[in-house]
Amino acid sequence: MFDENLNPKKKIKEFVRERKFCETVVESAREVERRVAKWQIQQLHLEERLLRTSSHNWCIVNDGTNQPTIVMGVSGKPAELLEIESVLCDQIPVMRRFTGGGTVLVDPGTIFVTFICNKDAVAGIQPYPQPIMSWSGALYNKVFQGIGDFHLRENDYVFGDRKFGGNAQSITKNRWIHHTSFLWDYEVQNMDYLKLPARVPEYRLV
Repeated sequence: MFDENLNPKKKIKEFVRERKFCETVVESAREVERRVAKWQIQQLHLEERLLRTSSHNWCIVNDGTNQPTIVMGVSGKPAELLEIESVLCDQIPVMRRFTGGGTVLVDPGTIFVTFICNKDAVAGIQPYPQPIMSWSGALYNKVFQGIGDFHLRENDYVFGDRKFGGNAQSITKNRWIHHTSFLWDYEVQNMDYLKLPARVPEYRLV
């Protein structure tokens, strides 16, 4: 705050200086938000490039997006998966990834974990969806041991019957990618942007 003891002319100058500083801070915050919102797109581009052009094995861990963002699978249809009116009204970003899987809404409470591997990187694992899922399920079972009732159920990571991790994959001739969005926390109201999928795993119907 400016000094109340300053004469009027100096008060005005101080106010203008402070106002400009505040505007700079606000604009800087907006720029950070824009960059963080773009990061998920950039990460997907990076992952696809590493899958298709690199010969190394990768594990990428990253925080979620700064604002709620909808990510659809490669074959997802917006009219069937999204509450279009709400998404447009609230200007929720929507993007399509290059892998399969369902539609997810990611936000600051999401953690992304990606494995990009050569087909012979993991001994005894055939480069097909189910063997890769079984391997990842066994891996995360060790990670979450003693924390909760962890299971791999119908391609979802769950605690008990509560899904907290969704997966997607892509497999090329010599390499594969398996990436997961884990819910560290979530806002219930954000689920209102998504429709219930036509096919729901049986465990979620119990």
